Amino acid sequence: MMIVRRRETKETNIVLKLDIEGNGKSKISTGVGFFDHMLESFSKHSQFDLEVVCEGDTHVDDHHTVEDVGIVLGQALNEAIYPIEEVERFGDSVVVMDEAAVSCAMDLSNRPYLVYDIELEGKVGQFDVELAEEFFRALTFNASITVHMSALRGKNRHHIVEAAFKSYAVALRRALAPNAKAGIPSTKGIL
Repeated sequence: MMIVRRRETKETNIVLKLDIEGNGKSKISTGVGFFDHMLESFSKHSQFDLEVVCEGDTHVDDHHTVEDVGIVLGQALNEAIYPIEEVERFGDSVVVMDEAAVSCAMDLSNRPYLVYDIELEGKVGQFDVELAEEFFRALTFNASITVHMSALRGKNRHHIVEAAFKSYAVALRRALAPNAKAGIPSTKGIL
C-alpha cells in the first residue's frame, strides 16, 4: 500500500511516497547529494519503495532538509506499520563497509526512543555527518519505534554513515518480517 505524505513549512516543501511492501526502488531528490545516496541505500536494503522530492533552504544549510525528510518518512512509516500484528516486531543488523561496522537493533514498540552511539565530526562531501543523527532521531520518534545504533568500529566517515543507514534499513526489514503465529506481538495485547 502506497502512503503519500506532504509537509510544507517556510524551510522545506516535501512530497514523500512510501510502500513498505515494495522492491527497493527509489526516486530521490532532496538537493543534498550524499543524503540522496543514503536514502537510496535505505530504500534498497529495507526493500521499501521510496520516492522523495524536497525543496529546502539548502542555501542556509542542509539541516532542515535532512531533519524534515526524517519527520515525514517517520510519519509515513508509522501509518504503514501500526496497528501492528503478525510480524516479528524485533529486528537487528550489523552492516560492514570495509573497515567500518555499525549495529542497529530495534523494537516496533509504538514507543519512541533512540540510542545513537556513533560519534563523528566533519563532512562527507558537503554533508555534515552530525546530520545523520538528526535524521535518525526524526525518523525514529515520528515512526514511534525504539532504536539502538552503535558504531562498532571504523575510520572512514562515508563508510560509517552509509553502514548506519543500511543497518537501520536491514533491521527494519527484519522487524517487519511476516510471522503469522505472532498475532499481536505483545503480552499487552496491543502495540
